[in-house]
Amino acid sequence: MTQLKALSTAVLVHISKLLNVPLKGMVAVIALLDEGATVPFIARYRKEVTGNLDEVQIRDTQEKLEYFRELEERRETVLQSIQEQGKLTPELKGKIEAALEKTGLEDLYLPYKPKRRTKASIARDRGLEPLAQLLWDQQAGELRLDDFAATFVSEEKGVGSAAEALEGARHILAEWISENAEFRKSVRGMMMAEGVVVSRAIEGAEDPEGKFQMYAQYSEPASKIPSHRMLAIRRGAKEGVLTFEIELDPQKPLAWLRAHVIRAPGEWVAHLEQAVEDSYERLLNPSIQTEVRLELKDRSDEEAIKVFRENLENLLLSPPAGMLTVLAIDPGIRTGCKIAVVDDTGKFLENSVIYPFEPKNDLVGSVKTLASLIAHHNVQAIAIGNGTASRESAAFVQDFLRQANLTKIFSVTVSESGASVYSASEIARQEFPDLDLTIRGAISIARRLQDPLSELVKVDPKSIGVGQYQHDVDQKRLKQSLEASVESCVNRVGVDLNTASWALLRYVAGINERTALKIVEYRNGHGKFRSRFQLTAVPGFGPKTFEQAAGFLRIRGGENPLDMTAVHPESYGVVERIASSLGVTVNELIARPDLVEQVKLEGFATESVGMYTLGDIREELRKPGRDPRDKFVAPQWREDVKEIADLKPGMTLEGVVTNVTRFGAFVDVGVHQDGLVHVSELANRFVKEASDVVKVGQIVKVQVLNADPKAKRIALSMKALEPAPAEPKRKNFQKPEQKAASLQDQLASLSSKFKVR
Repeated sequence: MTQLKALSTAVLVHISKLLNVPLKGMVAVIALLDEGATVPFIARYRKEVTGNLDEVQIRDTQEKLEYFRELEERRETVLQSIQEQGKLTPELKGKIEAALEKTGLEDLYLPYKPKRRTKASIARDRGLEPLAQLLWDQQAGELRLDDFAATFVSEEKGVGSAAEALEGARHILAEWISENAEFRKSVRGMMMAEGVVVSRAIEGAEDPEGKFQMYAQYSEPASKIPSHRMLAIRRGAKEGVLTFEIELDPQKPLAWLRAHVIRAPGEWVAHLEQAVEDSYERLLNPSIQTEVRLELKDRSDEEAIKVFRENLENLLLSPPAGMLTVLAIDPGIRTGCKIAVVDDTGKFLENSVIYPFEPKNDLVGSVKTLASLIAHHNVQAIAIGNGTASRESAAFVQDFLRQANLTKIFSVTVSESGASVYSASEIARQEFPDLDLTIRGAISIARRLQDPLSELVKVDPKSIGVGQYQHDVDQKRLKQSLEASVESCVNRVGVDLNTASWALLRYVAGINERTALKIVEYRNGHGKFRSRFQLTAVPGFGPKTFEQAAGFLRIRGGENPLDMTAVHPESYGVVERIASSLGVTVNELIARPDLVEQVKLEGFATESVGMYTLGDIREELRKPGRDPRDKFVAPQWREDVKEIADLKPGMTLEGVVTNVTRFGAFVDVGVHQDGLVHVSELANRFVKEASDVVKVGQIVKVQVLNADPKAKRIALSMKALEPAPAEPKRKNFQKPEQKAASLQDQLASLSSKFKVR
């Protein structure tokens, strides 16, 4: 709780308003976080304490908490530094303590920050600060300005004339203007609101693929430029293809600065005007440019990370095919198709290689191998990686199943993004130390069909291929955000304690990698867990870890039927009282979900168990151990479409959404190259963001607009398959001449409001 006290009431109220979260619930969240509680645990099992804040609100609180604690630490450093300089006035201290943004705090600190040697510092060393102060105060003295300036002439100090003295004073004024917190804030606001991001191609720079052709001569308002375009321009600049800056008509900031600097007429006006122009051109504009560029980068990073996080969540929560024995094929032409068979728990059984394509063209041998493996292991499904030769492999498998009359076995194409990364990883080496990389990859493909979540947690999220400019954003923020997403998905679904790998267990709330390894080690040595409470026997699994993790771990067929549900062990007593009130056992209550409908929950509320928790318990008893993910459905590829050249405008296809960006969605239609459904082609209505219409893993119907095999570009449409929107009823019919006059009036009105560039 000491950390909680470090934030003032004003800061807590500010965060509450910023996030639109009730103050009481937010303070409760901060207290729980400080006590070591995890976000999934707080969101699921402490609803009474927080007032039912959801996981998004809790994570937002956690992020803001980190920001404002960093701000508090910086504030203390700034106050101490200015105090040591003997320049901390009560007024300045009040401003610093009231600062609620890092930028504002740094603006206040800027005049007191240790600096390298500048024109202003040289002028100060020459004793010209009193002259600068006279100009700044704008009050007539006993001497004329030129005469007063002449008193600063000194051969010893290097001031040769009154003109040189005034020039030095203007340098000091320029620095004062550039370091004024109010001035900086206003100019920064102007640049963000009215500045224009302008990019240009660097003469002579090579762009062989034409990736940055669009931005060779490009401009867009800084306030509106979307994340993907800003990151693309920055990448072009990083690769030495583009240069960019934030352009702002200097007349507006200069006029504003003059109005705030020049307060009275007099002989100082010309000098103050020069100081304003010098300050803006030499100090303020370059400095604010850098800050705005960074702010746009931060904004773009945030948007890109949000897109990545949403895509990752949707991918991780893809419907599982379930506990089936799966034969996986990692397609290949020259090197053959690698096969791996896993049982219904994901355990590796056998591997092989077949060569149904050129150059070997061993169709007979391939069919024989497939038939043998299917019969020997009672295979129920076939998973085919979507890499090179996947469509050819899929066609071969479907022909085989049809001719062998194995209609109960289904085959499906599975994304193999990141499978090669997994196969070469330390996790894969630990799981299969004696297997070749290609076989590990095939095993991963099989397991992805069974349960995408359990397998994908073994792969670095950045290797899964659902991001947008992921290598250009802040890597620390990206890593934290993606790990939070994985943690959220894992705990939302729940983890089977007796089958989960340590790689999956490490994402359960309260469990780290070391504890996850200890759980697997204990399970290997003592057999399956029979009870959640047995976890306390695992070395290092203390009461706090048990509190955080137990509700998210599932045991099927254990001693207590509640162990397979999301009911937390701390609430088992409540369920027992509910069962007792109905005159049944807990086993009977779970076996007959309809019984819970007869219960009035209000009668079971206590100080620690309120209606939020009781509502969750009722939902869990209605569907004990339910999986929140959708039902698995396999996409159907067109048999006459195997490569881009087969695509024709107007064709209708079924596909799977593989990536969603702000500008559209990429869809796999089975030709080894994803097609783009631009945001304007998603629906017959205005779509602000593609994620409002589609999500990663979704099966959609699309129409081909065009396909370019050479450039490997496919344009698709979803709205082309929607019924056209009804024509709006016409009102207030106008004659052509009336309509023309009306348009002219509108144009005249617009012309008066906006300057034409």
